[in-house]
Formats: sequence, structure tokens, C-alpha cells
Amino acid sequence: MNQERIYQVIFSPYVTEKTVNISESANVQSFKVSIDATKLEIKKAVEQLFDVKVDSVRTVKVKGKQKNFGRRSGRRKDWKKAYVKLADGQAIALGTEG
Repeated sequence: MNQERIYQVIFSPYVTEKTVNISESANVQSFKVSIDATKLEIKKAVEQLFDVKVDSVRTVKVKGKQKNFGRRSGRRKDWKKAYVKLADGQAIALGTEG
């Protein structure tokens, strides 16, 4: 996988209260990823970017919400999140410590 595609696959870490709890208990990190990214692409991108070993990848497609913008009705974009389980002894420091 080339460097350009790696940066197109993973957008950002997805940090919520739920994801912090599962990262501490089950060694799982979560990321916002491209809607067309496959599990294999996500796995390779995480392994190359963070220099870790990935055990498994689970993905969820999130539907965009209906929102009102003034008098107009609109819809937010659909997006995809990925839960990446790291191998034992592996860790990604995303600034959650300290």
C-alpha cells in the first residue's frame, strides 16, 4: 500500500467515553476511516502508520443525522468507524495518558 492511500484511509482517532473504556480494557483503538476503505486496507494502514501488530478489524457504517439549517432541512454525511484490536503487548499512544 502506498503512502498516499494510507493517509486517505484513516482520517482521525475516534475518542469517546466508550472508546476510551474499551481501549483500556480490551486493547482496542477506534478510528474514523474512509467510507470505501476495506478491513484489509485499514489493518495495513494502522500497522504502517503506528508500527504495531493488528489482530482484527471491525467496522461500522454510521448514517448521517437529519438536521435543520435555519429553515432548510439537510443531512450530515454518512461515515465509517473502525475498531482495531491490537496484539498483546502492543499500544498506540493517542494522547489519552496524563
